Amino acid sequence: MALMIKGGTVVNADQTLKADVLCVDGKIVQVGADLPVPAGAEVVDAGGLYVMPGGIDPHTHMQLPFMGTVATEDFYTGTAAGLAGGTTMIIDFVIPNPQQPLMEAYQTWREWAAKAVSDYSFHVAVTWWDDSVGSDMERLVKEEGVNSFKHFMAYKNAIMAEDETLVNSFSRCLELGAMPTVHAENGELVYHLQRKLIAMGLTGPEAHPLSRPSEVEGEAANRAIRIAQSLGVPLYLVHVSCKEAVDEIARARHEGQRVYGEVLAGHLELDDSVYRNKDWEFAAAHVMSPPFRPKGHQEVLWKALQGGTLQTTATDHCCFCADQKAMGRNDFSRIPNGTAGVEDRMMVLWDSGVNSGRLTMNEFVAVTSTNAAKIFNVYPQKGSVSVGADADIVLWDPAASHTLSAKTHHQNIDFNIFEGRTVQGKPAYTISQGKVVFANGELKVERGAGRYIKRPAFPNIYEAVERYNRTHVPVPVERD
Repeated sequence: MALMIKGGTVVNADQTLKADVLCVDGKIVQVGADLPVPAGAEVVDAGGLYVMPGGIDPHTHMQLPFMGTVATEDFYTGTAAGLAGGTTMIIDFVIPNPQQPLMEAYQTWREWAAKAVSDYSFHVAVTWWDDSVGSDMERLVKEEGVNSFKHFMAYKNAIMAEDETLVNSFSRCLELGAMPTVHAENGELVYHLQRKLIAMGLTGPEAHPLSRPSEVEGEAANRAIRIAQSLGVPLYLVHVSCKEAVDEIARARHEGQRVYGEVLAGHLELDDSVYRNKDWEFAAAHVMSPPFRPKGHQEVLWKALQGGTLQTTATDHCCFCADQKAMGRNDFSRIPNGTAGVEDRMMVLWDSGVNSGRLTMNEFVAVTSTNAAKIFNVYPQKGSVSVGADADIVLWDPAASHTLSAKTHHQNIDFNIFEGRTVQGKPAYTISQGKVVFANGELKVERGAGRYIKRPAFPNIYEAVERYNRTHVPVPVERD
């Protein structure tokens, strides 16, 4: 099983070069100029195309049971849609119910994901705490290759993690060499504001962003960062959506703290005017948390991505159709939270990032693939077009245009938040495990071909973290 990519321009996060790429048995075995074509190899002409690492979406929710319903996108349709957009790996979330053993929930998600068509991995959420949770975390890290744990600071009376849980879980992450991650919103404030707005008669989607203002995210981001700082553990903040959270991350990084931030394509591009649309279904289709922000926050997020305060891009892909969103027709707090984007992310980021001059091509590769691979410790297996890496590759056509629409996308949802937008730059081919799985607009996927990717504990950052912590161990004062 040999595949030769001829005549393209290889674009990695650190360099660009004209080179052919030879893939054999799902691995990249040669990268170089004018490589000979092995007998029997499939040849893909990459003339005029950029040969880049396949995208990694570090934040998706396929088949998620949430708010009384289940997301319409499962691991088969969702990973297929990702491949159509150039994303060759997702990191999804196992979310146990309160008091549910983590291992039990993990096994359920593994069964659901068996039908995936591209590679996948999991973060596991810590939604409650006792000693058994700490034991399950150790088993997940050492036996199952889970090296990141999620903490929801929102969703009171459901999956919200109290400060005590954050402290216990962050401490366990430090012991195990895992990365704690947080959804930073103050759940108590959100709950209070939801009840207040409903009492005032504001029951429509326009109340959703009012119940989760940017201050709510900024406070939670600061609290999580300070807890991590006190414990000496690194921290990753998911879907950073506002200036206040960016400012907290920037301050922490300026002080030398190991903090990482993720931004969604939607938060970079859309503002909160979508919630004031006269069409209830249109407004409700945009309900997600954190919500889209007032104008001004988007440019702050772009600058933070350009400047390195934010390192990764994702989608929080979580699909609910119009009939599901209608569950909150008379109460905005009951509208299932979630929007789509796993197929659109890379095209939107190329168009708004590279075409505008906000990002170089190499920076685009970094924020769509390489940085996530490094933070979650699968680099250079993923996130690199180099010898020894998995042959997960996207051949990018910078001249091709494409109109994003629910009528034509592969995502299993009846709405597209980028509806009608024409982008320039799109995948011509997507290659997964050395096989062409998307070409000329057509998917050629195999149900169950996706592999579960184990991620080792103790990513490189932990070497520095542990050295720093050892030099700052408190010592007693010797007294007579």
